[in-house]
Amino acid sequence: MSRWKALPAELDPRARHLVVSLRRLKDHSGLSMRQLAAKTGYSTSSWERYLGGRSLPPKEAVEAVAAVAGEDPTRLLALWEVASAAWTGRRTSPAAATANDGAPTGAAPGPPARRRPPRGAVVAGVVAFVLVVASAALLVARAAGDDEGRARPPAVSQAAPAGVEVSPTATSYTCRVERADGQWFAGLSRTQDAILANGHAGAHVAEAQCLLRRAGFPPGDIDGIYGPRTERAVQRLQQREGLVVDGIVGPHTWGALRG
Repeated sequence: MSRWKALPAELDPRARHLVVSLRRLKDHSGLSMRQLAAKTGYSTSSWERYLGGRSLPPKEAVEAVAAVAGEDPTRLLALWEVASAAWTGRRTSPAAATANDGAPTGAAPGPPARRRPPRGAVVAGVVAFVLVVASAALLVARAAGDDEGRARPPAVSQAAPAGVEVSPTATSYTCRVERADGQWFAGLSRTQDAILANGHAGAHVAEAQCLLRRAGFPPGDIDGIYGPRTERAVQRLQQREGLVVDGIVGPHTWGALRG
């Protein structure tokens, strides 16, 4: 497995999901960065930006890497749709994006002119605003200790990626940790590949919290809410196990938790 650099701390968790999935697909393909560039038609420097979390890859690049790796692109494209909403304000104009990706840029742009914002940018901005408001409301409810007042964030039009459990009502969980078939289980979930990140909640999160505590990285209360303390515990586990330290629980981190 490649030793990837840590992703930028300011990168939105939804964008992290996409980048981490692309990194894993690249690792599983066995291709070098130069070979990946040759097979997909996107330059090596472009892939370094995409896989480093510095810019959002075009949808066509996501489809290309899935084709090269022999994977169904459906799940990756769902991740891309969610990540594109999180990348509001960082996306370049179509002409600049084409130039960055090494494709022909066409005629030079004319002088700046006032124009309406693209409809996609407006929709993405509204989605991002709704998510920020929902996150703030959740934090306020937790600070007040109102367990019954923890409301789930408003639904957005973007479909959640497969395997991601997003913000059900908070509850309390009991860890029943036991060893079975060479793996650790806490009696709340038997998943091996659910993707979890800051802001998620539910039984998968509680299972991870129980196993983090068993591994010596206490995440705080076993409340099924993936907050900052759980994220820090995951990062410490990843650092010890030599994994990508991104604070996201995916197949490799589940392997470390259950192993």
